[in-house]
Amino acid sequence: MPARYHLRFQLHPGPDAAAQAAELAKFCGEAGVDEVVLLLGAEELYDGHPGGPAEDLLVETAVTGLGVLREAGLEVSLNPWVTAGHADRGRADRLGFAPMVAPDGTVAAAQASFACPRWRAWIAAHYARYAALGFRVLWLEDDFRYHNHAPLPWGGGFEPPMLERLAELVGEPVTREQAVAAVTAPGPPHPWRAQLQQVWRTAQLEVAEELAAAVARHSGGRSRLGLMSSMLGVASVEGRDWPALFDTLAIGGRVAHRPHFAGYSDQPGRELSFSVWMLEQQRALRPAWAGSEPEIENWPHTAWSKSDTQTWSELVTAQLAGSDALFLNLHPMHSGRAQRYPGIARLLRRSRPALDFVAAEPAGAFESLGVGLPFRQDAAAHVRTRRGGDLAELAVDPGPAADFLLRYGVPVTAGPARVNALFGQLAWAFADAEVERLLSGGLLLDGAAAAILVERGFGPLLGIEAAELVERDQHPAVPGPYAVERCPTADGEIWLSVNLQPALARLSPVPDATVTTLVTTPDGRPWGPGRCHYTNELGGRVAVLAATAPEQLPFDDDGQRLLHATVRFLEGERPELPLVSGGPHLVPHFVRTASGHRLAVANGSADPARPRVDFPGAAPDARATLLCPLAEPTTAAVATDPAVLTVDTALPHRGWLLLHWA
Repeated sequence: MPARYHLRFQLHPGPDAAAQAAELAKFCGEAGVDEVVLLLGAEELYDGHPGGPAEDLLVETAVTGLGVLREAGLEVSLNPWVTAGHADRGRADRLGFAPMVAPDGTVAAAQASFACPRWRAWIAAHYARYAALGFRVLWLEDDFRYHNHAPLPWGGGFEPPMLERLAELVGEPVTREQAVAAVTAPGPPHPWRAQLQQVWRTAQLEVAEELAAAVARHSGGRSRLGLMSSMLGVASVEGRDWPALFDTLAIGGRVAHRPHFAGYSDQPGRELSFSVWMLEQQRALRPAWAGSEPEIENWPHTAWSKSDTQTWSELVTAQLAGSDALFLNLHPMHSGRAQRYPGIARLLRRSRPALDFVAAEPAGAFESLGVGLPFRQDAAAHVRTRRGGDLAELAVDPGPAADFLLRYGVPVTAGPARVNALFGQLAWAFADAEVERLLSGGLLLDGAAAAILVERGFGPLLGIEAAELVERDQHPAVPGPYAVERCPTADGEIWLSVNLQPALARLSPVPDATVTTLVTTPDGRPWGPGRCHYTNELGGRVAVLAATAPEQLPFDDDGQRLLHATVRFLEGERPELPLVSGGPHLVPHFVRTASGHRLAVANGSADPARPRVDFPGAAPDARATLLCPLAEPTTAAVATDPAVLTVDTALPHRGWLLLHWA
């Protein structure tokens, strides 16, 4: 089936709402839009949580817009602008809601606590009024969360009603200061951390349950709820239970998901690594029965915020991820006049050939392949802070590992897989049995994760006797500051910079381990091993990097060759992954479909590139298609020799190469 455009657009309340809707319907017909997601009272038109006559006017506008758009043959959903509230931005509460309170005691002016009974009653009634109109989806904005509520530092969740819930759970009175100190204390996690996360999780699920019941009852089951989500690491800090939240929001076994996956304004093409990974990780956490409509946003909402080329590349990225629809925010939210922006219609018409080409593939139930990046949604409950006092220290996810691998042309999957990567504080998140399973296959560790696993007693399986973390601002007399990572090759020695790493692990490998690189000081004295390979007694293969933030290492051709060699070592006797080179930031997405395999490669560099794909055996007889920005798909010629496939045609900036083989 063809790709589906779901266009979000705001109608201005008032006497000309019908005319705005009619103009919007005409625009949608010209642009090939399948559904309109109405906004009401959003951003510049938002004056706080609406009530009384202000709410009545919004509902009347919804009725008007719904009638006009449906008569034009369009599906219609609704995006009420706030749940708890995005940010104060000069607004103030007028409905008597208990405000959010930040960890430092800052009190919000216009953002409500999830524990506030008055706000809970309001939001259930607010959604119920819209549900009675029969919209397809009623969306929950991404303010349905505790974090990121400006101007609150970190966010909310420390209101008196929430602390009362925590006190009841722990069996003693708890102040805000005590709660913050406990949940962020260095060392083994304080029991209050998991208990506060339980309080937050329970409060959010209670609101979700009330909303689902109200929408189901007032829509007669015609409407479903949809959830927008953002970063998974910080959602873990909140104790979010993704399966439970989707189950609670489901109405008649249906729920929609709007995953955040791309920046809101122009960004370098290499950021596609973030987009590919965000869609993959959220796909793994989302139940298979939930619909996916990723958000393609531009903010501030003008055509100057994001280029058509970037918008196109993100549309293709979302379609390659098997999305059910593409959720588009392209018009200025305050415009009210859809046809004042004919360039948006041209963008959507020119984007459709590539999107329809991808959507036509029977890949709805594809299996993603690559280096596994395992994640636990409760990871933040296990993190060990170093400073204390900052909830942001608890936010960890596999994003840094994904960035490091994808930009170097190594495909990834939301693990586990035969070869996995585990970086940083995530090494605390997995039980001993889970760690042993990872160490029984291929496992890539950064220095921080290696130090944690050594502390947990897994050193013999890593081939590491000790891993001492040395921060950049430490000044040991001997041997001096770390500076360069050096690797001997047949063509001479490779030098790589580690000069900007925030810390390195000083590794003490066992005699059977292979040291592949050596870190030296500025004057050339040995500092310690840079990378070690080891085959352990379980038959697993382990590669350890001294770097504690590999994604911040300078990317270059030598670094790519070293990483590709490491992946082949970790794959052992049964290598299977295609590895991409041929230019900077060639980002891969590798899947098994009903008809075979598909390797998609995006060019994240501003320069054209000719991708090269190295296969562990004979290169397959692959069909190659170029998706160039805003152009029709074209067939590309490929050359094979004998385990390497090279594309003869240059791939432009943000273009996608698709390789298919049986």
